Amino acid sequence: MYGGELWVSAFSLAGVALGGGLTAFTQRATQRSAERIERRRQAVATAEARRAEQVQAIKDFIACAQKAERAAYRRPQPWGDDEDSWMTRTSPVMTELWIAERAVVLLCAATLQPPIHNYGRELNQAVWREIGDSEVNEFLEEPKAAFMAAARTALASAPE
Repeated sequence: MYGGELWVSAFSLAGVALGGGLTAFTQRATQRSAERIERRRQAVATAEARRAEQVQAIKDFIACAQKAERAAYRRPQPWGDDEDSWMTRTSPVMTELWIAERAVVLLCAATLQPPIHNYGRELNQAVWREIGDSEVNEFLEEPKAAFMAAARTALASAPE
């Protein structure tokens, strides 16, 4: 019986070793799977945060563009009584517009850079009356539409 007990012990020891190995393998596989899931979760959270930043940057630019448009409509006649105070009020509006444009350029797709720059430049010309006989809304219609279309496309193609 001594030989039989040895075999039983050997099989038991082999079973324990095999069970321990399988347990270690299973734990490692589970740990790797959990790590992959966490990396994916973090990537999704980062993408969502980035998209929120992009949307906010575009909204901020649009708000600044509206202020600049209002300033262009309110521009007094050259050398009028109100021109100095208008310029004092308008200069910070234009600075805010340029800062908002840079934020969009920094945070959004490169395809948005040309249309936003063009729209900003056209707004600048409208504000400072470098548009000839054109009406402000007619002068800005095309670059505004191009910017909005590019912004919509950039946000639609942003990773989610």
